[in-house]
Amino acid sequence: MRLAAVGVARASDGAPMDVEELTQHLARRAGLEYLRIDPLKVDAGKVSDTMSASYAERHKVLPVQVTAAEVVVATSEPFIDDWVAEVERQSRRTVRRVVANPAEIKRYTGEFFALARSVRAAIKSGSGAGTTSFEQLVELGKSGKQLDANDQGVIQVVDWLWQYAFDQRASDIHLEPRRDQGVIRFRIDGVLHPVYQVPPGVMNAITARVKLLGRMDVVEKRRPQDGRIKTRNPGGDEIEMRLSTLPTAFGEKLVMRIFDPDTAVKDLAALGFTPHDAARWEQLVQRPHGIILVTGPTGSGKTTTLYSTLRRVATEEVNVSTIEDPIERIDPALNQTQVQPQLEFSFAEGVRALMRQDPDIIMIGEIRDLETAEMAVQAALTGHLVFSTLHTNDAPSALTRLMELGVPAYLLNATILGVLAQRLVRTLCPACKQPDERGTTELLAEAIKPWKINSGNYRPYKPVGCVDCRMTGFRGRMGIYELLTVSEAFKGVIQHDVGPSPLRKQAIADGMRPLRLAGAMRAAEGLTTLEEVIAATPPLE
Repeated sequence: MRLAAVGVARASDGAPMDVEELTQHLARRAGLEYLRIDPLKVDAGKVSDTMSASYAERHKVLPVQVTAAEVVVATSEPFIDDWVAEVERQSRRTVRRVVANPAEIKRYTGEFFALARSVRAAIKSGSGAGTTSFEQLVELGKSGKQLDANDQGVIQVVDWLWQYAFDQRASDIHLEPRRDQGVIRFRIDGVLHPVYQVPPGVMNAITARVKLLGRMDVVEKRRPQDGRIKTRNPGGDEIEMRLSTLPTAFGEKLVMRIFDPDTAVKDLAALGFTPHDAARWEQLVQRPHGIILVTGPTGSGKTTTLYSTLRRVATEEVNVSTIEDPIERIDPALNQTQVQPQLEFSFAEGVRALMRQDPDIIMIGEIRDLETAEMAVQAALTGHLVFSTLHTNDAPSALTRLMELGVPAYLLNATILGVLAQRLVRTLCPACKQPDERGTTELLAEAIKPWKINSGNYRPYKPVGCVDCRMTGFRGRMGIYELLTVSEAFKGVIQHDVGPSPLRKQAIADGMRPLRLAGAMRAAEGLTTLEEVIAATPPLE
């Protein structure tokens, strides 16, 4: 670290060396493996059992992996090994040393031991006996004392959990109760990663703490609940979290969806729209009245697309109102209402009430039944621009779905402006991606058959893995889109008994690019891989 401060330069190109490069050089000199510590792969509980925090700090070491036979210990001083024999004797395992960045060792020593200390304190303050399991086990001689949501240890664990999730770019936090150990998992770039295991009693207390902060009913554990929390990340930005609980066999499962302000509202290019689709989408949203639908499975980015679009059209001159279940993100530019089934306030009732509120643009969270669909059609016919979502595989299927619900074809002809289908695919890490020699134009042609794209511009890349992307080869996600616009020719195809195929054929003639083709074009640009696109999109017909 001292060498980094004085600006040591590389002999090869004269570029200054940072702490990371100096540490790698030190590892090579010492003949040891270099390790970039990934906190998601470290079991903090086992770390704290191997040695005390004071011992780790004194020797500037940190256990990063514990197996039945060995302990992997990270050190920043590889030539000092007088502590090895003592750790081997105490842990009854062999010690394998690796070299890591001193700043990381210092940081994670504080974090891991503090977490383990908080969990131990929480266990100590209550028996940790789970009371909501469907498998009731009577154990004699155990106290019935329960952990309190306001217990200091529990408060610290929850604070650490949020901080940790923000640092790791997590989109969701899952708290999952199990029979023996509760599991905490983070969703990062669409993939779940296990983070930590806690005893059932501590898991119940953590869930109670989060419910308390989210103004949910802490006592009610038999029915699902929704809540929200607003907090700040280390950078000082406000972050909103949506909470959802679900009763399971071993207690309440809690999922926290994190809405990062950096991803909450984006322009069309940042969302992943191609110039071709961006121009067509802009024309659609400028129309004075009609229905625009966004379709796709859960977690495909529909909410982000809708909110980004609504923010563009929500000027001082128009009244934009939404009816949602639940309200995903609080936005000061919108008038947002939440459905309340217990009060018989449904989507249809909400739209009926909104119609009397002099709206210009209405956003309906989801069209689930005929009544809501009829209200959306009614709103569009009376001069309002209506946005909504449907759960269908592609854009043409949205129209057949509405007709299956019972909406007449002539009303769809009169109101539907366009349908946007979307998916999210992981994007390649820009720091480590490399050209893919195996990615031939023949493979691309096979994937998009019968379509053709200019293979002269095909630049396939493959994931490699580096520190920035947690060795996955991917960092972040982007949207791929299929935009159907309703032309006069398309209206002629919409009939009550029509299937998706004629609709798809006409939509393509009008300029729609199927999802897989849109994804393949992104793979050709080197932004993602063909495998990612094929996994995320329906096949071409």
